[in-house]
Amino acid sequence: MIIKSSLPRARSLQPPPRRSGTVRIASIDVEWTKNYRIKNGQRPFCYSVTWLDLPASSTPDLVGVPFEWTSVYVEEPGEMDELIRHAAATVAAAAETSTIITGHQFCADLSVLEANAPTDAASALQEARAQWKDRRGANPDESHYVDTRYDAGHLLTGTSRRLVDVCTELGLDVTQPELRQASMPAWHRRWVEDGQKEGRERVSVLNLRHSVSTAYVAARTAGLAVWADEGLNVNRIIAEAAKGAWAWLENPIFTDLLEDPCPFASAALSPSKAPRPRAKQRSSTR
Repeated sequence: MIIKSSLPRARSLQPPPRRSGTVRIASIDVEWTKNYRIKNGQRPFCYSVTWLDLPASSTPDLVGVPFEWTSVYVEEPGEMDELIRHAAATVAAAAETSTIITGHQFCADLSVLEANAPTDAASALQEARAQWKDRRGANPDESHYVDTRYDAGHLLTGTSRRLVDVCTELGLDVTQPELRQASMPAWHRRWVEDGQKEGRERVSVLNLRHSVSTAYVAARTAGLAVWADEGLNVNRIIAEAAKGAWAWLENPIFTDLLEDPCPFASAALSPSKAPRPRAKQRSSTR
């Protein structure tokens, strides 16, 4: 497993200590390959978690609020079970230590993890799916789920609920340069089949951007934080928070995004969050 984190290596798969007087948001995002031709053809290979502690007594500007993060990626496809165990433990730890657990269309992430889960990881994921389904009736003062695809509508006027569109409408610059030359599955294949490190790094940063921006949208949804009207460049925040973690963050394609506002309204969506293609109808001759 390839693990990158802002936390000390010995604690990278554990939640950080929670600061007193704070509300914790744990944001989780999973990437997976897709194959709709076979049952349970989706295979998770990467996930990240962002831990965001916000003061309970004020509504801060997120520019000045630090966060911790961890990114996990398979070194080869045979490590999928281990990745799912780590993800299930992260989900369980989030429920134990956080006021808000969030993801964007997180039901899909949980479903893919559970469909592929080894026996010892299944129960934690099943419990998480049940809590996600019951989130509308949960006590907001206790640990509960907020899904930024379905629960942020009161902030939005547009009809699209893609993460990139939600962020764009709310003024978060989440430009995704990783997808300019190839798709996310293509970059992952270059890592798995050809050992191209840049492919893995691009997907890792893409995935971390998802969990960070989802944490920010959840904070705004719950009225816990704000950012300036002119917007917030999430890439700039990731460049600082994950400095040294991946060489991709030093690539000019990425660093060019850090100076001036970027045209991000038409940014591509990670295939893990894209709409599922319609199945082809069977021919009447078969």
